[in-house]
Amino acid sequence: MDVTIAIDAMGGDHGVQVTVPAALKYLQKHPNDTILLVGLPEAIEAELRAANTSVGSRLRIHTASEIVGMDESPQLALRNKKDSSMRVAINMVKSGEAMACVSAGNTGALMATARYVLKMLPGIDRPAIASFLPTYKGQVCMLDLGANVDCNAEHLLQFALMGTALVSAIEHKDKPTVGLLNIGSEDIKGTEVVKQAAELLRLSDLNFYGNVEGNDIFKGITDIVVCDGFVGNVALKTTEGLAQMLGGFLREEFSRNIFTKIAGLVAMPVLKKFKRRVDHRRYNGASLLGLRGIVLKSHGSADALAFLCAIERAAEEARGGMLHQISAHIEAWHALQNIPELQNISGENT
Repeated sequence: MDVTIAIDAMGGDHGVQVTVPAALKYLQKHPNDTILLVGLPEAIEAELRAANTSVGSRLRIHTASEIVGMDESPQLALRNKKDSSMRVAINMVKSGEAMACVSAGNTGALMATARYVLKMLPGIDRPAIASFLPTYKGQVCMLDLGANVDCNAEHLLQFALMGTALVSAIEHKDKPTVGLLNIGSEDIKGTEVVKQAAELLRLSDLNFYGNVEGNDIFKGITDIVVCDGFVGNVALKTTEGLAQMLGGFLREEFSRNIFTKIAGLVAMPVLKKFKRRVDHRRYNGASLLGLRGIVLKSHGSADALAFLCAIERAAEEARGGMLHQISAHIEAWHALQNIPELQNISGENT
């Protein structure tokens, strides 16, 4: 299936210097797809000229006269910048001109604008931020990573439903496994919300593995790890900090003296393979799940390779029919909501 993707060309720390080269690289790999570059025409055209490329049927420019700053208030951006590159790109998803939108812009503004323009899917109370992390066995989808600080059991269940749809769309797995992040694997561990969420997950039609601990995330025990946004964001930032520290330690040790530098040269092939396996750029692109459209958030400081990975993930979600799969999972859950066990958990018919 051919895919059309709207790109907020002005978003992020580097703007068109990253977004345009990434878009061109994407079209080289996927010549039948279409990219819509949204932003200031002069800036986009200058970058295209520098790459000796011009617009065509598969690469088009859509004008947007405003840019949302990286430190701008989401409320002000939503209220005052109705012709921003971010909002125009999201509007194109709503109108059907594009099947997905990718932006490296202000996270809060992107979430607020996407939720306002696209609205929520039926049966989903809150959007969630989902991303993939490397594991021993491949990758794991983790959500929520910061959109919702306070969650109830039903929200965590909805995250699991959306995460399942995301993994099914991208990795084509019929029954991806779901783990619930907790302080222990035993059923008696955790807060009341987590315990209630575990009960709901057991009663759902999802492939629920059970509780997983923080040290299980990177073992690849499950395909999906579910948690609230507070815990998820802390876990993600801790992971990023640890990776940076270990990288710094390696550089320091290999540059300590002439002998360690020689050892570094000898170990270079191994180090390059190791770097590729844990390269955060290959996992760039966080999905804003629960919306009536596909929206991907790239890291603001992403380079062209990282932004390319975000575009590719958006295309995979569109091709895999992720929105349809989320709706199907929600419908299946609603069909189970009148069973007695559910009423006992919540004290009322959920």
